[in-house]
Amino acid sequence: MKPDTKNMELQTKEGVAFLTFPSFSAYPFVRHAFSTRIGGVSKNEFSSMNLAFHRGDPDGNVMENYRRFCAAAGFGFDTLVSSAQDHHTFIRRVGRGERGIGFRRPKDKASVDGLVTDEPGVTLVTHYADCVPVFLLDPKKRAIGLAHAGWRGTAAKIGAKAVAAMVREFGCDPKDMVAGIGPSIGPCCFEVDRPVRDVFAALTELNPSELIRADGGGKYRVDLWETNRRTLMEAGIPEQAITVSGICTKCNAEWLFSHRASGGKRGGLSAFLALTEERAE
Repeated sequence: MKPDTKNMELQTKEGVAFLTFPSFSAYPFVRHAFSTRIGGVSKNEFSSMNLAFHRGDPDGNVMENYRRFCAAAGFGFDTLVSSAQDHHTFIRRVGRGERGIGFRRPKDKASVDGLVTDEPGVTLVTHYADCVPVFLLDPKKRAIGLAHAGWRGTAAKIGAKAVAAMVREFGCDPKDMVAGIGPSIGPCCFEVDRPVRDVFAALTELNPSELIRADGGGKYRVDLWETNRRTLMEAGIPEQAITVSGICTKCNAEWLFSHRASGGKRGGLSAFLALTEERAE
């Protein structure tokens, strides 16, 4: 595997491969990762680090994959808290009391596409197979957030809503925040019909003519990365504090799960973000 990882670092530990942002790794009290297909126990279309439940892979395999991933990337399995994604924009504050939800405990809420916390020892987990992961960190307030931005969430500005949740819940200042836009389907491959194109064309404040390219035949390409980047800037995060991975899941389907590349026969990826107990100097 020799992927073009662009603005992220590919790490391999204990046979498990995962991606990290240098801008987040710079903070010793933050741990984060984005999974790949490499290093798990799942077979066939789920090979091998499938982190998606309820797609046909036995739950035992998925749980073992999470345990292996956590051991390799440095997360406590008992600290995980899962989202409950359905392409909306609700952002949930979680803490130690929610640890285990979606893993050792059933999900207790529906329609949770973003998670925020300021409590150390709580690992936020969101799930992907072409949609856009948005990582957020306020190093001054020591608060973090993860948002799942499918095309609907991207158009509804879930990134900005996650920023607003961190401002509201933790007193964050967007000017202090760091953001990462993780691997997802890129502008090279995200082809849509006219109705979806029209949703993005309505985002006039983001200059949508630069986000949409006509392919002919009623087909268009939409840049989800740049739409999310502009949304985060509009929310007040400095341009220089936002890293776009530039890694397309469909182009790299041999090592990242992609719904479009597989025709839906696939496993899933996950994003992880946690504050540790370590204090910065």
